[in-house]
Amino acid sequence: MLVNITYRVGWGAANPRSKKQMNEPAKRVVIHHTAIRSGATPQDCIHQVTRIQKMHMKDRDFDDIGYNFLVAQNGMPYEGRGWGIVGAHTKGHNQDSVGIAVMGNFNSNEFLFMVLYYDLPTSAALSSVKRLLLDGVSGGWLHSNYAIFGHRDLANTECPGDKLYPEIQRLRSDRD
Repeated sequence: MLVNITYRVGWGAANPRSKKQMNEPAKRVVIHHTAIRSGATPQDCIHQVTRIQKMHMKDRDFDDIGYNFLVAQNGMPYEGRGWGIVGAHTKGHNQDSVGIAVMGNFNSNEFLFMVLYYDLPTSAALSSVKRLLLDGVSGGWLHSNYAIFGHRDLANTECPGDKLYPEIQRLRSDRD
């Protein structure tokens, strides 16, 4: 294992209402952003992950948090649904993909209290995503010839934001 993951028990995840196993290793990875500020401390990050799970389960009526993994700006990955479980991150594209959300808002035109803000993806977060992908392949959860997409490649959305989307091409290039 190349990356130290905070598993569900470590962030206090609620039990899923149900879960569906993937039939084979995922062939695609879909990169998202959470569109909310990333926490500065481990406690802040855990609060954000639990908040996202509650929102997904209550407001969107998902069976669990939608993403397979979330990665904080400090590089700490959090297990969402985990490997081998069908997510709810990209409608119509979940059966053969893994959803990884980088925590933060990477849109370029967001206003918070009349102040323009956005996050830039950190090298720690991007390095953690790369290590997650390597772990997925070595563990047999991710096909060795997987394709990487931004959420916007598969849906009508700005996700993963203009500041994170260019990094997807770098993730693709790093595999070659």
